[in-house]
Amino acid sequence: MKKLPFTITISVLPLVVSCSTQNLGKNIKPSVSTETVVHDTDDPAIWINPADASKSIIIGTDKDTDGGLYAFDLNGKIVNKVLGLKRPNNVDIEYGFMLNEKKTDIAAVTERETNTVKLYSLPDLKEVGKFTVFDGETERDPMGISMYRNPASGEIHAVVGRKSGPADGYLWQYKLSEKEGKITGEVIRKFGKYSGLKEIESIAVDDEMGYIYYSDEQFGVHQYDADPAKGNEELLVFGKNDFKSDVEGISIYPTSEKTGYILVSNQQKDTFNVYLREDPAKGRIAEIPVSTSESDGSEVTNVNLGPNFPKGVFVAMSNGRVFHFYDWKVIEERIKKAQNTGK
Repeated sequence: MKKLPFTITISVLPLVVSCSTQNLGKNIKPSVSTETVVHDTDDPAIWINPADASKSIIIGTDKDTDGGLYAFDLNGKIVNKVLGLKRPNNVDIEYGFMLNEKKTDIAAVTERETNTVKLYSLPDLKEVGKFTVFDGETERDPMGISMYRNPASGEIHAVVGRKSGPADGYLWQYKLSEKEGKITGEVIRKFGKYSGLKEIESIAVDDEMGYIYYSDEQFGVHQYDADPAKGNEELLVFGKNDFKSDVEGISIYPTSEKTGYILVSNQQKDTFNVYLREDPAKGRIAEIPVSTSESDGSEVTNVNLGPNFPKGVFVAMSNGRVFHFYDWKVIEERIKKAQNTGK
């Protein structure tokens, strides 16, 4: 969830649903299941339309040697795509990068087989830059990515993870800048502990709170300061023993400036574990069963996207080459019920 540097308006958008938003039994049902991609959905991001939030789009990767980057409207219809990418893995967005003296919203995508981060303007998905990552390393294969805007300096960074790497310095942080009319990245930090159990893919940055979170699969969730000037000391590991197997996609839903929820995919159980944004060390406060199958990646926004998603939307990748869109109200109701009942 990125803080938006603009005022948005809402118009009514008709919703074409594939399933009911009602909780029909144990698992919450999505409001929308998208049109299918060609190969394998992996990770979503949400771009909020500044002119009309109900016309926002979901950006998602199709992970394969001949993969792609897709844009869906809030009905789940494909409205744009970039094809021919070499195993695009994760995607994240940031608003207002100054490119050619113009504020440009950008999506950053890891292209695993070329060891590259590619950058696209939004909403048109025009390529506006790229840079190689983990130069000089034996282990490269970029997978996870999350964008960070330093609230003091306004600098935009990309935090990038990989398939495998050292026990420390597993993640690299890149400062984005313009060079000859294109966006490039310069490594400014190497940090992050790794258990060695499996891999690190999902990364999320909370710009407002100033924290980076990443999933160390089969281990837990690590927390670090996002600002390199604050050092590379690990702040917290949480979620140990809360997951059936893989610790996966991370999403952050603010309820105020310093409160909210952190949702983490319990991939093999088809649930999302929920932690307090203000104090994840308190442990899991809820476990939300969903209809999404083995979700790798997810994203959420608290922005009113119109009558169909008045408190925002939670988006999760699912098996079946689709993404699922959940009305946040339904997720929130289940979280509050769990808090009230202790289940």
